[in-house]
Amino acid sequence: MKFKLYDSIKRDKIEFSPIKDKEVSVYICGPTVYDDAHLGHARSALSFDLLKRTLMALGYKVTLAKNFTDIDDKIINKLKDTNKSLEELTNYYINRYLEDMEAIGVLRADIEPKATESIDAMESMIKKLLDSGCAYKLPNGDIYFDTSKDIKYGSISKTNIDDTQTQSRIDEVEGKKNPKDFALWKACKGDKDICFDTTLPSGRPGWHIECSAMINKYFEGSEDYCIDIHCGGADLLFPHHENEAAQTRCALNKEIAKYWMHNGFVTIDGEKMSKSLGNSFFLKDALKIYDGELLRYYLISINYRNDFNFSEVDLINSKKRLDKLYRLKKRLFGIKKGKLNNAFKDELLEAMSDDLNSSKAFAIIDDMINKANETLDKEPKNKSLKQELVANIDFVCELLGIGCKDAIVWFQQGVSSEDKIKIEELIKQRMDAKKAKDYSKADKIRDELKSMGIELMDTPDGTKWEKV
Repeated sequence: MKFKLYDSIKRDKIEFSPIKDKEVSVYICGPTVYDDAHLGHARSALSFDLLKRTLMALGYKVTLAKNFTDIDDKIINKLKDTNKSLEELTNYYINRYLEDMEAIGVLRADIEPKATESIDAMESMIKKLLDSGCAYKLPNGDIYFDTSKDIKYGSISKTNIDDTQTQSRIDEVEGKKNPKDFALWKACKGDKDICFDTTLPSGRPGWHIECSAMINKYFEGSEDYCIDIHCGGADLLFPHHENEAAQTRCALNKEIAKYWMHNGFVTIDGEKMSKSLGNSFFLKDALKIYDGELLRYYLISINYRNDFNFSEVDLINSKKRLDKLYRLKKRLFGIKKGKLNNAFKDELLEAMSDDLNSSKAFAIIDDMINKANETLDKEPKNKSLKQELVANIDFVCELLGIGCKDAIVWFQQGVSSEDKIKIEELIKQRMDAKKAKDYSKADKIRDELKSMGIELMDTPDGTKWEKV
């Protein structure tokens, strides 16, 4: 089965052909770790988690890297308000990010490079650019990339940027040759600055050089390309990805990536997600209210390229849809896994091979659920079908990261820890009453639990409960 992706640069859906047969190298621009992850981070991570899962299901060996920018102006400003070291602060937010991503089912990257651990790779690339005349040093020690040296500059973002337009975006720096030139290296600006000692002037890297250097460091690539697929949010197309591509071409004489994929923006009830608008909220806060798998299901319910309007009303409706999958899973409680239905597997893979068409995949799953319930209503003892359905749901979990949880536990969402303790105690009392053959007391306890919105299910493994 062929995988097709929408290439952001070619602006067309094309058939994927890897640099190496059956192997795929993917690089995702990760977070700048000065704060907690927000919904934008979650959307990007989930989009390319689906990419990795789909390629793996198609039989590719996938090596995925996601970097952490752990040196940046924002980080240095954050340090001023804390008593932490750079490493303490950034490691704290890296761990928080990884915890949040785990909660929404994002697979860990195979390579997780930090910028501060690749200073040598950046130094080497900057020196190549200086030696070739594609970069220049300012009197204050800053080193800039000369965009006029790259005849393809603008080909990534398809942006025709004149100097006046760019100058309004970038503060004027004395000695810059062109307004659109960008910093490769920032010389040390005083005692409170964070600087690295290299053969370059004491200082720290610019943002754009990080990804180019780390891609070159961790991936072998080919004569023409460093990696197969470069991923990130649509907001990174310019200037970040444009600048990455330019400096890589000039330093290595090849393209940084064969394909580019970008996920759409996240809006909240119609407003673009932005801290300056005051409507950006952290993933950790959403996870306090909603299960991580529900957030995952909701955020991948439309194609990754589309902008996503986050609405709590739509999120609640998504839970009702996901509940149907767990109702079926609950109906299969205690059934051993059988053989996966190949037609169902192929349908799902065909949908996801069409530029990660998750909405179509969800429709296929809905159809499978409806047909399964219809058949089981007529044939409640159809063991082979039940075993097949268990395998189908397992494949849904593997490919899409949904339907992975215990169905009983799934329906216990929204119950406080205190109430769970009370429920478990009442269930124990009911069990003791049944053992003593005090069925009247047992029935009263069941009625009490029912009045709390709790439904019981007696199984060979004991009594299970759910919130209805």
